Amino acid sequence: MNLPNALTVLRILLVPVMVYALAQETGTGDVVAAVIFWVASVTDWFDGWLARRSNLITNFGKLADPIADKLLVIAALVMLVGVDRVAAWVAVVVIGRELAVTLTRAVAAQQGEVIAAAWLGKVKTSFQILVILLLILISPVPGWLDLLVYAMVAITLWSGVDYFLGLRRTMAGTPDPPADPAA
Repeated sequence: MNLPNALTVLRILLVPVMVYALAQETGTGDVVAAVIFWVASVTDWFDGWLARRSNLITNFGKLADPIADKLLVIAALVMLVGVDRVAAWVAVVVIGRELAVTLTRAVAAQQGEVIAAAWLGKVKTSFQILVILLLILISPVPGWLDLLVYAMVAITLWSGVDYFLGLRRTMAGTPDPPADPAA
């Protein structure tokens, strides 16, 4: 067990604490849930950075890190549906995309194909974290936040399509198109 893996385990252990805090449906519970969600999100970035920087990448980390990420997002969305801050269809779309990509990535890995996270996936994750954090903190949900939720769904779907197109190119042996140097 190294520090990046310990942070991943901590993130998993924080999920039920966040769920409990959000289930309280109080201002204090919302703040506690938001802090836990933010801390868990920061540990996700930090454990990956530390593992790469210190060459501490392990098979456990490769497996547990994405699971921890998905647990955090899925638990938060399910609870936000339960406390009526986000529509169930939003959670279904986001969770469906996350599960489809994760399961496909696992199958590809078993066949020796490693599909690295693309820049769009990183944008999607960052945007999801921002929107979920705002949904935890702000109740009732104002119209501008509803617009951010719709943008989150659009980015989530876009990144899912991008992932599957990239997977298709990889499986067919076609290289990805060159990156836009202006981007």
